Amino acid sequence: MNIEYFISKRLLFTKKHNNRYTKPILSIAITAISLSFIVMLLSIMISSGFKNNIINKVIGFDSHIVISSIVDNPSFENEPIILSDSLYNSIISIEGVSDINVFATKAGIIKTKEEIEGVVFKGVSSDYDWTFLKDHIISGNTLDIKDEEKNIGVMISYEISKKLSINVDDDLIMYFIQDPPRVIKFKVKGVYNTSLSDFDNLFIIGDIKHIQRLNNWQKNQVGGISVRINDLNQIDEMSENIYYALPYNLQSISIKEKYSQLFAWLELQNINVLVILILMIIVGVINMITALLVIILEKTNLIGILKALGASSWTVRKIFLFNAMYLVFRALVIGNSIALSIAFLQYKYAFIKLDPEIYYMSFVPIDFNFLHIFLLNLLTIIICYITLILPSVIITKISPVKAIRFE
Repeated sequence: MNIEYFISKRLLFTKKHNNRYTKPILSIAITAISLSFIVMLLSIMISSGFKNNIINKVIGFDSHIVISSIVDNPSFENEPIILSDSLYNSIISIEGVSDINVFATKAGIIKTKEEIEGVVFKGVSSDYDWTFLKDHIISGNTLDIKDEEKNIGVMISYEISKKLSINVDDDLIMYFIQDPPRVIKFKVKGVYNTSLSDFDNLFIIGDIKHIQRLNNWQKNQVGGISVRINDLNQIDEMSENIYYALPYNLQSISIKEKYSQLFAWLELQNINVLVILILMIIVGVINMITALLVIILEKTNLIGILKALGASSWTVRKIFLFNAMYLVFRALVIGNSIALSIAFLQYKYAFIKLDPEIYYMSFVPIDFNFLHIFLLNLLTIIICYITLILPSVIITKISPVKAIRFE
């Protein structure tokens, strides 16, 4: 049996060794470490959930990569591109591409008896993936767009529905400013709410054939091509690969480039979490060092006896490191239990709310990434152990004779 572990175990679990003065100090240290770990764990789960939630919404509404004409047109009026069979095959055959679909956008005005609202009509085709909007639909249904016939149905956001007092099955009259001006009457088939105000306040979704007719385009002319990939971490590499596979008059833009300010803001959140982690680790380490010094002070007589019996300084240090690490493990068990319980309740019931106008979601999101949880626990243990080695050096300075006489 490991002698250091045996002695440490006896010290920990023999009640007569527990001093009534040091016990409250150790309890405070365990509590402080637990609270620090709770803050660290919740920060990581909330930050990761926040980032994933926003990115998934942006990708769901748009796509990973957009192919468009290289002509610089900052408006919502697309320059047409021809989707030939060769272009389609050259994109879909790139390793890592999971799906492509076409779209086109055109600015217009919705007019009711009381209100006027400027919007962008986003036309999609039969190849459009409705999974994202199905998850965020609050009334009605998604559109059933077919290649053979034109669909007069549209989906509008909850914000537009509320502003204009338009609901499912109501008529929607939209004016397109061109020469000559055109008017189309649509039928509202569904209302969605993504909490992404930049999208919800602007877009309505409908059949791309309306834009093709308004712009006098052919059937194979579209405003752009949305490309979805298998791995978001490879988006820069995939965007470059797609760019080199395109003809000279087309370009590819990733969501990181298209929404650079949003991604810069998300990166700033990572810095905030890193600052929190560093501060909480410092708090935990300071409390752990204090607890170790208190244990050493309490057991000074024992240190002298062990040294007098021939135990090396490193052997005695290991005994007290075992003691200190037991406190760390105990604090981590408490911290994990409380943090994961809070996270599960928030994930299940979403009782902590947010303002969607500011945070792009209505509640605090939680991401249960168990790899991150394991790594945070492991990192905390390693840092605590390394930092506790240094203050344990004080044991080597203790004289056996003086230690035995210590009161």
